[in-house]
Amino acid sequence: MNRFYRLYRKEIYLYLYSLCGDAGLAEDLSQETFLKALLSLGDQHSNIRAWLYMVARNLYFNHYKREKRNVPLEKSYEICDESETMLERLIAGEERRRLYRALGSLDRNKREVLQMQYFGGLSQKEIAVILQTTPENVRILAFRAKQKLRVLLGGTNT
Repeated sequence: MNRFYRLYRKEIYLYLYSLCGDAGLAEDLSQETFLKALLSLGDQHSNIRAWLYMVARNLYFNHYKREKRNVPLEKSYEICDESETMLERLIAGEERRRLYRALGSLDRNKREVLQMQYFGGLSQKEIAVILQTTPENVRILAFRAKQKLRVLLGGTNT
């Protein structure tokens, strides 16, 4: 199980962070995800990565339901290189905020598909298992989500 923790802890944390926008909560839910894996999953599981994402997703939504609070859309983490100028950091921060707001305006399924693809690096087949749908539906959701993001961010809709 330690091997799985080393392999997947960072991507599970980033996935949870992309859902909640709160570093502390993402860390807590990541730890809880791996605790559940340790207690209930053997090393022989066929797709532990997809299972971890499903557990993390369920923990987040359970927490969200318990707390009955809105996911903060304005929060985004900034990783700044020391060589960047203040103007570059401001522009990059504004671009991240715009992207985060645009992601937040998508419906939940479309947003989750993009988060799992780009933050988690999951395949459409893995996402389909997690969301309990078909890979074709995941492909369509991703396509439509990217189309809407292009419109929201000022790109073309072609």
